[in-house]
Amino acid sequence: MILVVDIGTTSTRVAALHTDGTVELVRSAPTPPSTPFPGLVEFDAAALAATLLELARGVIDQVGAVDAVGITAQRASTIVWDRATGEPLGPGLGWQDLRTVGDCMSIAAEHGVTVAPNQSATKAAWILDQLPSSRERDLCVGTVDSWAAWTLSAGRLHVTDVSHAAVTGWFSAEHHRWDDRLCSLFRVPTTMLPTIVDSIGVIGSADALPGSPPITAIAGDQQSSLAGQGCVRPGDAKITFGTGGMLDVCTGDDDRLVRSGRRSDAGCFGIIAWSHDGKPTFGAEAIMLSAGSNVDWLRDDLGLISSSSESHDLAATCSDTAGVVYVPAPLGLGTPYWDYGARGALFGLTRGSTRAHVVRAVLEGVAQRGADLVEAAETDTVLTLRTLRIDGGMSKNPTFVQALANATQRPIEVAQHAESTMVGAGLLAAVGTGAIDSVASLADLWQPLHIVEPNGAADRAAWTAAIERSRGWIPELSALDF
Repeated sequence: MILVVDIGTTSTRVAALHTDGTVELVRSAPTPPSTPFPGLVEFDAAALAATLLELARGVIDQVGAVDAVGITAQRASTIVWDRATGEPLGPGLGWQDLRTVGDCMSIAAEHGVTVAPNQSATKAAWILDQLPSSRERDLCVGTVDSWAAWTLSAGRLHVTDVSHAAVTGWFSAEHHRWDDRLCSLFRVPTTMLPTIVDSIGVIGSADALPGSPPITAIAGDQQSSLAGQGCVRPGDAKITFGTGGMLDVCTGDDDRLVRSGRRSDAGCFGIIAWSHDGKPTFGAEAIMLSAGSNVDWLRDDLGLISSSSESHDLAATCSDTAGVVYVPAPLGLGTPYWDYGARGALFGLTRGSTRAHVVRAVLEGVAQRGADLVEAAETDTVLTLRTLRIDGGMSKNPTFVQALANATQRPIEVAQHAESTMVGAGLLAAVGTGAIDSVASLADLWQPLHIVEPNGAADRAAWTAAIERSRGWIPELSALDF
């Protein structure tokens, strides 16, 4: 039995999984961030640690001893704590926190180094700047996976795996270690940073848990989801449709996008999917800034539906949108456009447009953005994505899934578990124990809940016209480039 720790942006889950990926038990608790001011996103790291330990010990109490622990977490959220006491020094900064936008722009202008505000580098520098003589103190700087490993090991481990390290802004893609120049540029001493370890293998003991089980996997949330959906061969791809949307594709040994150190021409980023026995597997990631949050908007703000599931029921009452097109860009557009000043828009409204047409247009708009991500990933990786696997809350919506199949013109394989992140972390941990012989074997464990084939074709020309009209709405934000 594998114990899986899955720390998301708004909740923490701990699960017990069998080595075939079957879920035995899940316990969860909300651990939401706070927003003291628009653009600021903070969280209580001490409360997060307490919740994590309570959930983990509770699961072990129910299922008995576990063989290993796997950790997966939101990436780039940043915490600073005292090495001697283990006390966090102030709040952690969430990956969505934008207080360091100005710092990112200054570093790009002065040093030619591109870093995004959702990476760790400027967040850690900002936290240290708030603490007197911080850079002379014995402190730890880490992402949420590092904090989880520290907590579970009772302060014995200060580690991170390469999948997390690669998105911090301090990582040398060429040498797979912390880059001294970048750490100096961001004024974060390398002595504070965690040791970089393989994603898979025995990392240390979870001494804060009964039986001190070994921690045998650490991986970022999207990388874990990739593994959980059996996407372990070049060209295997998945999209997680949660609050936002993340397409990740395995590129195997091809590290071109990672080595470039920048966003590629079609708007994707290189990632390290995981590493095992010192050998990394690479990937590419395309990002949709807003996916399920558009359905939340229909429910919570417009009041057009009373529940998320009703979006399917209502949309299914009409066969098409009657010409209504929705661009899901309340926070701007990610891959391939990267226009932070774009805004959500409804086009084609007439006196005959109904509530059902608008709801269906929202679902189809998110599906069209999914097709944008697929096209960008194929361009940047020079791979053909023959099928697409999906998880996340929107994967439960039949109207949306059919729209995605039609927009991408590909079969859509729906994951059995909407949260494949949890399953993937457990399977990687099982590889780390030897219970599963290799990462390649995960491909054989994939069994979709069902497969949806295209039954029509989306109007991509109308979509392209709508996208162009939605762009540049706030020119100052559209000018930003990270």
